[in-house]
Amino acid sequence: MRNSFIILGCLAAGILGGALSVLPQAFLDLDLTGYALCVLLFLVGIGIGCNGRVWQVLRNQSVRILLVPLSAVLGTLVGVGVFSVFVPGLGLRESLAVGSGLGYYSLASVLIAEVGGKTLGVVALLSNIMREFATLLAAPLLARHFGKLAPIASGGATSMDTTLPIITQCVGMEYAMISVVNGVVLTLLAPVLIVAILR
Repeated sequence: MRNSFIILGCLAAGILGGALSVLPQAFLDLDLTGYALCVLLFLVGIGIGCNGRVWQVLRNQSVRILLVPLSAVLGTLVGVGVFSVFVPGLGLRESLAVGSGLGYYSLASVLIAEVGGKTLGVVALLSNIMREFATLLAAPLLARHFGKLAPIASGGATSMDTTLPIITQCVGMEYAMISVVNGVVLTLLAPVLIVAILR
């Protein structure tokens, strides 16, 4: 949770800095989000490429392991599609783009801000951080009432890192690699879905 609070603190500091006009105009005129996105994607690629256990599990497991991320994507998109009906000013397309972040708040917020505008990027950041918080807090209830795969699907892309400890604590270590594979697949899918929806 500490990392999520750090991210929120940085966002709050940025909002405060922008509102108080403490930064020089030359800095504000730079388009740093595009560069940050490229660096972020590069680092994500390194992280996935270095994780040999994921590739080994993908080779050894049947294709059924991909049903978990598939259900997470479908459930998320249906959920945000229904939710968009009740949120004035946020259309179906924008809601689907935000949901397509799949819990990967850092990448989703930067990419959505770059393609769909800064306001939608902030919405993506906050909603995907809330998804992580909800998983961290509700994982035991999800596992108890909806089955052992529910916290994994709820964690989305974070099921391979930040929510993995609470997931394995609630459902057992035997589900750890399913959780990691789910996170990797959703991490790879998030930018593809966001761009496909917003472009």
